[in-house]
Amino acid sequence: MKIKTVTEKVMNTVFFACGIVAIACVVIITGYMLYAGLPAIFKIGPAKFLFGTEWASTAAEPKFGILPFILTSVYGTAGATLIGVPIGLLTAVFLSKVAPKKLANAVRPAVELLAGIPSVVYGLIGMMVLVPFVAKTFNLANGTSLFAAILVLAVMILPSIINVSETALNAVPPEYEEASLALGATKMETIFKVSIPAAKSGIAAGVVLGIGRAIGEAMAVMMVAGNVANMPELFTSVTFLTTAVSKEMSYSAGLQREALFSIALVLFCFIMLINFLLNALLKHKKGGR
Repeated sequence: MKIKTVTEKVMNTVFFACGIVAIACVVIITGYMLYAGLPAIFKIGPAKFLFGTEWASTAAEPKFGILPFILTSVYGTAGATLIGVPIGLLTAVFLSKVAPKKLANAVRPAVELLAGIPSVVYGLIGMMVLVPFVAKTFNLANGTSLFAAILVLAVMILPSIINVSETALNAVPPEYEEASLALGATKMETIFKVSIPAAKSGIAAGVVLGIGRAIGEAMAVMMVAGNVANMPELFTSVTFLTTAVSKEMSYSAGLQREALFSIALVLFCFIMLINFLLNALLKHKKGGR
């Protein structure tokens, strides 16, 4: 009995320590981002930095407006989400509720393989296959564009959405579906009106993970987006927040380097805001029931 009590105390201590480490990492990262990113924002001016439309960090008179990067990241993430979420959710429904067990067991490793492919491979395939296809299909001089980046990101977020959504759907108590079928609902009605609403928290978690990967991706979009600081249009070369940091950090210095940390801070705030809004929306809907 005493050994069991000691073991429980030890494990509780271990769990508590792990939780503290996780919280401490978030606090340290947040503190460092604020420490490194805020000075440049105040030096440049918050309005000029956030709403300026020109980025010329190496010019004789440098300009540090990141509005094109912000809008590109927003449009790119939104486009990838609009394409990837329906496909990912329907694939998860197929694997969890519709497909025969043997077929589901054959498809599931392919989805897991997508999650394991390095970003640079997605970028390479996009650069060699997708970019020429976009240029030829839409009669463009250059296929590197926001559209190509959206398609690559849409594919990259699928594994996160599919895996988490399928797990959430599998966790729905079978009694819910049995009761719906017993009341005369069809299988499809049961899936879309019972199973998916019951698993919405898990599905939302998958969507958040997918959005986080889309907005934080750098290497793949760097290879297909063109990396030009243009205001975003669907078939023009653009620069994302992530690629703005990664392409200049190696040779940056002084205010330019500080501005890159400021861009990283803006990106960090975006991800935090998305998590907060989705969690607040889920809690509001849950409380409204």
